[in-house]
Amino acid sequence: MPKEAHTKAAELHETAAKSHRTAAEHHGKGEHAKGNEESTKAQGQSKTAREHSEMAHSKSQSHK
Repeated sequence: MPKEAHTKAAELHETAAKSHRTAAEHHGKGEHAKGNEESTKAQGQSKTAREHSEMAHSKSQSHK
């Protein structure tokens, strides 16, 4: 079970990272409204990823 939890957390971090990169691309093109929208999305995804990471860590600790 800890392996699946860590895998899910990693997938969520990758999704958040992609959104952060997309936001940076929009800002780089001067598309600030789109960049801000993508940044907000990325922040939410990052928060979810962190929560899953903490849960995965907790599950790992309980399997020692």
